[in-house]
Amino acid sequence: MPISNSLFTILTHRFSTTRNLSKLPNLSKIPGKYRPQAIHEAQKALTDYLHATRTLPFTYAEHIAKNSLFSVSNLIVKLEFSPTDFSKSFQRFLRYHPINEFEFFFESIGLDYSEVNEFLPANKFFFSEDGTVLNAACALSGFGFPWNMLGKLYKEEVSIFSRSSEELKARLCGFKEYGFSNISVIGICLAFPHVLCGEGELGGEIDALFDDLKRVFLDFDLVSSIEGNVDAWYEVCRKIRVFYDLGCVKGTMGELMGRSKHVFIEYPEEVLVQKAEYFCRFGVGKEDVGLLLLQSPEILSLDLETPVVSVLGFLKHFGLDTEELMLVSQKYPYVFGRNKMANLPNVLRALNLHEWFFNKIKNGSHQLLANYVLSDPDEGLDREFRDGLDKIQYSRTPIHNMNKLNFLHGIGFGENALTMKVLAHLHGTSSELQERFDCLLRLGVKFSNLCMMVRSTPKVINQRPETIEQKVNFLCHEMGSSLEYLDIFPAFLCFDLENRIKPSITVIDHCDPIDIALREAPKWLTIVLQHLELARILHHQNVKFRILVELTLPELLISLPSFKIFYQFQDR
Repeated sequence: MPISNSLFTILTHRFSTTRNLSKLPNLSKIPGKYRPQAIHEAQKALTDYLHATRTLPFTYAEHIAKNSLFSVSNLIVKLEFSPTDFSKSFQRFLRYHPINEFEFFFESIGLDYSEVNEFLPANKFFFSEDGTVLNAACALSGFGFPWNMLGKLYKEEVSIFSRSSEELKARLCGFKEYGFSNISVIGICLAFPHVLCGEGELGGEIDALFDDLKRVFLDFDLVSSIEGNVDAWYEVCRKIRVFYDLGCVKGTMGELMGRSKHVFIEYPEEVLVQKAEYFCRFGVGKEDVGLLLLQSPEILSLDLETPVVSVLGFLKHFGLDTEELMLVSQKYPYVFGRNKMANLPNVLRALNLHEWFFNKIKNGSHQLLANYVLSDPDEGLDREFRDGLDKIQYSRTPIHNMNKLNFLHGIGFGENALTMKVLAHLHGTSSELQERFDCLLRLGVKFSNLCMMVRSTPKVINQRPETIEQKVNFLCHEMGSSLEYLDIFPAFLCFDLENRIKPSITVIDHCDPIDIALREAPKWLTIVLQHLELARILHHQNVKFRILVELTLPELLISLPSFKIFYQFQDR
């Protein structure tokens, strides 16, 4: 039987996708020009088998056969191929070699073939053993759901397929009562599968969702801008879901979404997700980000990746006054210089100005973001940084060093000499450094404080995350201190836990710390008081606590050579 051009086009397209027949080793024995024929004849024979032998309705048998390409291919490889009688050979094979019908079914509804085994029921091969899943799929397909999109429902809400045909049909018809067509309901359900799982009557969260959707699609007439097919409805509903996934409350968004309906037509879902992720990096509430994008949709058109900013000029542009700029630049000099707009969220978090900035944007200053440009070509340039870049280019590992530099820029460090000094002390790949940095954030260290720790003691992120976690846990749980101690003495994380920290703590536990302090006072008191930040902590702390101080100054090491000094004050 000749292969139609349309079928050949479909098969050729399938060959060129990630689920690619030309790359499947089990089809290598079949000449390339005969593969479409082999697939076509195998699918037809499988359809006949499922319909005539296994008594499936023809339509659903055909859906399964035509949409289970990998499973069919695995059968084809078991046979010797002959262009003249392959169809009969395949029919005969099915007659004497029963197949796992669930395997073909799950692939056919759109589940990735590599995941199919995760969903196969134990000790069941035939729909006659358990037809619940098939019956649910047939009910959904009968309503109009594309067969090969049912996997989207199955993966997200498997309980849908445990419902009876009558339950599903009643629920789908209930959705139509909001004023939606079959196609509209299908698109909505594919984007929001949970609506098919609710028990009993419609109400609560589901009712609130459909109220929003009715307001957007019908009252604000978004429906007139959508093509009348399932794919178009699914695409638009997926975009709407982005905002609910950000935490926007169902039942309260219809008006705002309706006024910004062009967002769901003009921008791809990927753009919405990228912009949402960008503003979420400011460390603010996700719901606030969703509201921002709908209230100021112009932001969606901005390039927030490639522009270069001068941190000083950018803060001036957004209204930070001279006195505040001076204070910030003195406290966080390593953040200043140039950086990419893509790194702006972490730049502002490193300055502890992220909430201030986001509130400015949210309260109507988003146009300042669109209008910002460098005032002149040399704004924010740092000569020492440029010299450091030249040295990196001529180093033995320029790519490795540039990746580490990009890590520093990514956490908010600017193009300046201080950044280059920190870079010289960092060890590990950029991904390892990021993992260690994220570990400290996860343990509760504030972002701006952590950047300051990296600036003063870069070695804190030169160790494995597991080691960092052990030391932080020991500091907080065994020593009874808080993470604020690391702001004063980040070098604590640089010492070996088993060989240096724990033995020193053991010594202190058997000594009277006040006696030690009085005995050694003439030798170290003057130098300790020079550590103003430490003195401030001692002054303000009036509860039971323990502080570990590593004195690296030579004169102190000479006066106390036996071990690092630990001070412990206990309700004295």
